[in-house]
Amino acid sequence: MKFNAAGLLLCTFLVGCGGTAPFGEPEVEVVEEEVVEETIGSDRILPPGTASPQPGTTIFRKEALDDQGNGFATNVVYNAADDTFSVDNLPFDGGADTPYIRGTAVSSFGDYAVYEAVQQFPDGLNDALINQTLHRAIYGVSRSGNTEFAIVRTGDYVGYGFGGFVYERNGTVTLPTSGQALYNGQAAGLRDHDGRGGLEYTSSDVQIAIDFDDFNADTGRYEGAVDGFLFNRRIYDLSGNEITDNVLARINESESASLTAIPTAVFTISTNALDTNGEIVGSLTSRFGNDAGEAVEYETGSYYGIISGDNADELVGIIVTETSTDPTADTIRETSGFAIYREPRTTTSP
Repeated sequence: MKFNAAGLLLCTFLVGCGGTAPFGEPEVEVVEEEVVEETIGSDRILPPGTASPQPGTTIFRKEALDDQGNGFATNVVYNAADDTFSVDNLPFDGGADTPYIRGTAVSSFGDYAVYEAVQQFPDGLNDALINQTLHRAIYGVSRSGNTEFAIVRTGDYVGYGFGGFVYERNGTVTLPTSGQALYNGQAAGLRDHDGRGGLEYTSSDVQIAIDFDDFNADTGRYEGAVDGFLFNRRIYDLSGNEITDNVLARINESESASLTAIPTAVFTISTNALDTNGEIVGSLTSRFGNDAGEAVEYETGSYYGIISGDNADELVGIIVTETSTDPTADTIRETSGFAIYREPRTTTSP
C-alpha cells in the first residue's frame, strides 16, 4: 500500500487485520494527482491533497508542509509482502532501501500496526555505524479496506522535528440526505514534544455523530453538522508501559488539580464541518476543573476525516491536539488516527 504527496494507489483490501498480521494488498500502480491546499470559505481549510474531490472518487489528504517539520513525510509505503513500512524525506531514518520494521516492544494497538526505523545505518565507505534519529509510524486500514491512515513522528529533536500524516478514501461515498449517523471505534497515536525530545504512544476511543438534516444549505455549505469525542485516553512509553498516571500526576501538581483520567476532547459544532464529498473538518477542545473549581483549558486541536461507503458506513481520519499544561515541555502534541464504523442494525430471533 503506497501513500505519497501526489496521491494514493487505487486498490482494494480484502480485510483489515489486527495484531501482527499484515495489512492490505501488495503495492500496485499509483494514480498521481496534483497536491493543492483547498480553502472553503473563511473557516474551513482542508489538508493538502486531491485537487478536485468528488463523492465518487478516491480522496487523499496529507499534513500541510511548514517550517516546523510538519508534513515532510512523503512516499509513505506499506509493503505487505514482508510487513514493512517505508517513508521518504525524513533525515536519519535509515537508507532509501531500509524500511521501518514492525515494532518489537509494541507491534500494534488493536487493529493499528506500529513500525520503527532502524537505530543505526552504516557509512557506505567504511561501514562505520551512524546513529539514526528515533522514528515511529502507525498504520491503520478499515475492515473493508476502503479507508486508511498513517502517522510518522520522531522524538529526537528539541522541537517537534520532521514527520507527517496521511489519510485516504480508496472508494466512493453515498451520503444520506436526512437523518443522523453515529460512528464508533478506537484510535491510536503518537505524542511528541516541543521543548524537549521524547516520543510516546496513545490509545483512545472515538465517537463521531453527524446530523444530515441541519444546518440548512442557505446557512451552511452543506446540510450537515458534526459532533464527536476522543475519550478513554491512555499514554504509553516506547516499551509499551502505561504511563497515564505519571502524566496525570505532573498535571495535577502543576495545575492544583485532582484528575484521574486524561480529559475528553470534544468537537466544536460549527457550520462548514461537512461537505458533499464526505469530508469533515473542524476544531476540538478539552478542559478540566482544578481543585479551586476553576475551568482549565487542557487542549486545543483539529480533526480531519473522510466518510466512505454506499451507506456512509465508515469514517477515517486524524485528530491533532496540543497541550501546554504538562510542565515537562513547552507544548505536547498528540496525533491520533482512526477508522471507525456506523454499525448496521442487529436483529434477534423471537
